[in-house]
Amino acid sequence: MQGLVLKAQSGFFWVQTDAGVLECRLRGRLKKDRLATDIAVIGDAVEVTQVTPTTGAIEAVEPRRTRLARRAAGSRGVWSEDVLVANVDQVLLVFACADPPLSPRMLDRYLVLTEAEELDTVIVANKLDLVSDEQARALFAVYEQVGYPVIYTSTKQGHGIAELRARLAGRISVVTGKSGVGKSSLLNAVQPGLGLATGEVSASLHKGRHTTTVAELHPVDAAAGGYVADTPGIRELGLWRLAKDTLDWCYREFRPFLDECYFAGCTHIHEPDCGVRAALAAGQIDAARYESYVKLYDEAA
Repeated sequence: MQGLVLKAQSGFFWVQTDAGVLECRLRGRLKKDRLATDIAVIGDAVEVTQVTPTTGAIEAVEPRRTRLARRAAGSRGVWSEDVLVANVDQVLLVFACADPPLSPRMLDRYLVLTEAEELDTVIVANKLDLVSDEQARALFAVYEQVGYPVIYTSTKQGHGIAELRARLAGRISVVTGKSGVGKSSLLNAVQPGLGLATGEVSASLHKGRHTTTVAELHPVDAAAGGYVADTPGIRELGLWRLAKDTLDWCYREFRPFLDECYFAGCTHIHEPDCGVRAALAAGQIDAARYESYVKLYDEAA
């Protein structure tokens, strides 16, 4: 039968099927495949054989439509792909307005990752209660200017919760971001009854403590259905197979100027007659975003 992987942990997979949620293991032949990625993750569509009323075996994993993935260290120093969630329709990037402070470079990394996979992306500016509206909007203004939807939220004030709830209906969504930004608290507010563990930010380090330890898909309590994944907080985000020649396309504001470069394959860093740098000089591209691009270009393969 067909199924959807809701949770994966220590070689066990909890799969939603017509017979209910089955606790499954992978068939031996699947384990023999030597892959530079995860064989099965949450969000994967799988073929399952039911073994007992509550258990089953995963026979096959369907090709993934989309993925949210990062680079992870494999065995013997070889890089591999760490897929956070498969077949996702949209990504909600949660960043706090304060405590912990916004890291634009980390946000830019996430946006490059989602643009490369052509995933619908929403930025969630959480903890609005810690700053003024003007301060919050100033922090995220550049992202709104280039076309990213930004939802301003506060679980303490209830601000933005209804808008966030409407975004989740009928879709497979993943909520991700650094530790301590309030991802689990937001989902608990959006859907009371989830009971996701939450934690406080370290006063000395201004870093969040991991409260979600295993990514899991939760059914959305809405007429349109859907699922949402709460993921463990991420402090380092290595970009998987990031190619230098496609990085510029991952910056939305660069795209109108890419055809104005004199040289084919322009890096937009040192070449003369570069359309992107001309736009930067004219104030059409934000300087901090451009510097973010340059740093990621040095890191890309």
